[in-house]
Amino acid sequence: MLSQPLFAQALIVCALSDLVRSLSTFQWPNPLLSYADRQLYEGPLQGFAKGCPPRDNTTIPAQWLRIAYHDMSTHNVDDGTGGLDASIQYELDRSQNVGEGMLTSLTDFNGFRIMSPFFALADVIALGAILAVAGCGGPFIPFSVGRVDATEAGPPTVPEPQQDLASHIESFRRQGFTPTEMIALVACGHTLGGVRQVDFPLIVTDSSTVLQTFDTTPAFDTAVVSEYLQNTTQNPLVIGPNVTTRSDFRIFSSDGNATMQSLLSPINFNQTCSSLFERMLNTVPSNVNLTDPITEPFDYLVMNDNPSRTVTLLWADRQGSFCPPAGCSQQSNGTQSVLFTIIGQMQGVTALRYPFNATINATSSISKFWFEVNENDGSEPIIVDNGGVGFVIEQDSVFVDIGRSEHISVDTAVEVDEFLTLVVRGDSASASASVTSFTPSLSGTPPFTPTLNKTDLQLDPSNPPEGGYTFFTMNTTLLPTFLDITGTSSSGTVTQKNFDMTVVNFPFIFIS
Repeated sequence: MLSQPLFAQALIVCALSDLVRSLSTFQWPNPLLSYADRQLYEGPLQGFAKGCPPRDNTTIPAQWLRIAYHDMSTHNVDDGTGGLDASIQYELDRSQNVGEGMLTSLTDFNGFRIMSPFFALADVIALGAILAVAGCGGPFIPFSVGRVDATEAGPPTVPEPQQDLASHIESFRRQGFTPTEMIALVACGHTLGGVRQVDFPLIVTDSSTVLQTFDTTPAFDTAVVSEYLQNTTQNPLVIGPNVTTRSDFRIFSSDGNATMQSLLSPINFNQTCSSLFERMLNTVPSNVNLTDPITEPFDYLVMNDNPSRTVTLLWADRQGSFCPPAGCSQQSNGTQSVLFTIIGQMQGVTALRYPFNATINATSSISKFWFEVNENDGSEPIIVDNGGVGFVIEQDSVFVDIGRSEHISVDTAVEVDEFLTLVVRGDSASASASVTSFTPSLSGTPPFTPTLNKTDLQLDPSNPPEGGYTFFTMNTTLLPTFLDITGTSSSGTVTQKNFDMTVVNFPFIFIS
């Protein structure tokens, strides 16, 4: 038995506002969907969008929604190229992408270090748009992932205010939208934000005006529609002094205001905007396949709230002899509250996380695990076993030993080093280990390209071989977010891919 625990797992139990009781159909492992689910429901990006916060005389959500549309606008339905692919980071020098909000938004998305080997910057831009709409009181937009980042600029095809109606209809057709959908999409987009005088002096001609908004509220609402129909609008793209740049007027009135009249209903406005924004965000090159949309926190067990509930972790060993047929077991050690993002909050979701810390016999190891949920009300316990197959541990030959790893900080605040302890099954004479680390860009300007570094590890002198395992050590100051860990011994070579450094809590050592 190793002195440090080799295994830690948590089960999350949610309570929905309608107290629906069901089990998720999500099949583990699925790194992409699990990661996307966590970013949508627990990720840090929402902090910049919650409450529709102001910035640069507009709002952060308005900037995030604008960059998502401009990035998507390179799509061409005729040949399947372009779309939401983060090509915008190569297109910032174009007049159609003028405005400090473009660079600032990309810096936001990169600064949260959300990108991963399988979660592209384009996925982050899409997530930002979803959070932007929700943060200003708008509807939920289902989130699909799997985008692929472009490595160069796309064509300069963003519609511009001085273009005529025929040009706009053709631009939106190429993007995949009908004339009616064009009207609605522009209205949905222009419920947030406005036009900056410094960027468009021919549209906002009064030099004392920093920004002229599309409507009188910062919120995601129907004001952009009602004020237009009531002729009270101050939208510079409707009533601006330059007739040539009244693009919103030409678009909104192009069907005799029929579409705008239909959007007066807040319910219809939200439903229409949610559907069109989902299509906009899912407009990608034809060779890119997105996942099914995430519409609820599927990576959780959904039940009603019950303070009497007990949750037990059970596992089977690899030898078939150490654990009894019912499985070795460990009851959860308390609960932890889950802080949901604005998406979970708008869906009325609350949750508790049930953590476990179990020491696994090094020789017999572990082959799979599952959970038993007992409501202690006389009902039969519920078995959570990943659709009947259990949560299978594919290999136990190489992994990170979290208990032995350390995170060192100076003055309890400044991060200096992470010392990782990695474990390889095998004796020290034959074992070796290497790590390929994924580190998001630390640059302040785009394009934001992650760094991949391969490191051969040294034996850990502070941890001699134990329980059939050899220990290796690695220290890094780059703060990678994902690791591919490769271990080699007399039994062969095994790689654990995409170890997520962002979810583990290494022991802290403070130096003052």
